[in-house]
Amino acid sequence: MNDSSWRAPAGSGFGGPDQGPAPAGPAYDGRQAAQTRPMPIASDVPAGDNQDDHDRGAAQPSGPLFRDETPHEHPQEPMSSPSQPAPAPRQQPRQKKSAGRDLGAAIGVGVGLGAVIIASLFIWKPAFVGVIAVAVVVGLWELTSRLQERKGIKAPLVPLAVGGAAMVVAGYVRGAEGAWVAMALTALAVLVWRMTEPPEGYLKDVTAGVFAAFYVPFLATFVAMMLTADDGPRRVLTFLLLTVVSDTGAYAVGWRFGKHKLAPRISPGKTREGLVGAVAFAMAAGALCMEFLIDGGAWWQGLLLGLAVAASATLGDLGESMIKRDLGIKDMGTLLPGHGGIMDRLDSLLPTAPVVWLLLVLFVGSG
Repeated sequence: MNDSSWRAPAGSGFGGPDQGPAPAGPAYDGRQAAQTRPMPIASDVPAGDNQDDHDRGAAQPSGPLFRDETPHEHPQEPMSSPSQPAPAPRQQPRQKKSAGRDLGAAIGVGVGLGAVIIASLFIWKPAFVGVIAVAVVVGLWELTSRLQERKGIKAPLVPLAVGGAAMVVAGYVRGAEGAWVAMALTALAVLVWRMTEPPEGYLKDVTAGVFAAFYVPFLATFVAMMLTADDGPRRVLTFLLLTVVSDTGAYAVGWRFGKHKLAPRISPGKTREGLVGAVAFAMAAGALCMEFLIDGGAWWQGLLLGLAVAASATLGDLGESMIKRDLGIKDMGTLLPGHGGIMDRLDSLLPTAPVVWLLLVLFVGSG
């Protein structure tokens, strides 16, 4: 047999005298080698939006996983030849600054609460005392529930709720003396009530209970004591307006101009510019309120009152932020759409109440 007439079969791995070794597998055309595109390495493909996959090091494929799949969001673009320049990367649209909450729901809830407060405040004083008592009981329920859920602390709710409501009524009827007596009796009731359960955790439970009694109902009694004056409804209205204006000024100025963090480890959203806005807004509102709402008040007293309110409201907000950060939660509850819970609205009001009550007594008397 003539050697030159023999040819190796296709795919056998042997080539002819002038061809070299043939590649294994399907037919191979060397003229198309320059037009083929190498498969991207998995590590060079950017990860998607799933942060968990990114943290586990999972590679994100650049195309369909199987050949019969069709990508819907990012259709495959035609392959460009080496002579054509690569298309410029698509720029992502700049995201607008978000307020972080449902402003429509927040405004609607705020208007509704304001209507209830104003109506009860100027129509019948005892009705407003009832509104304070209800807010106190709901706030205590939210606080004790979060303490038990996140920390396993069982502050007794029943004596706190009963004692808290009695504390508000005692402050309205008997003044500061009645509030202190009710506070002492509430603390004693917490100590006794907790004795009905096993002793494990007794100290932390009663400590949290006494703290809750002071933090929520006792501070709220100063609002009831403001109401006892002849111009009590206007004093309470001044207190509410200044606190709301301070929070609004801090939010508006901080959201628009805030760059320097005020307390990043406690509340990353608060800025120094927001604090300046709170002070400016509260001082202006204080001057107007003392001049036109409070009997015998002067505008310069309103400036001092507004400054004190801005400071106490900011500290109260930071104090509740510390509690929520320790508990690992964003809001104390979900009762108020756009706001969170009752305690998320009382955070700046509670520590501001004794400040406003004291300054009004010093400026114009107890009435």
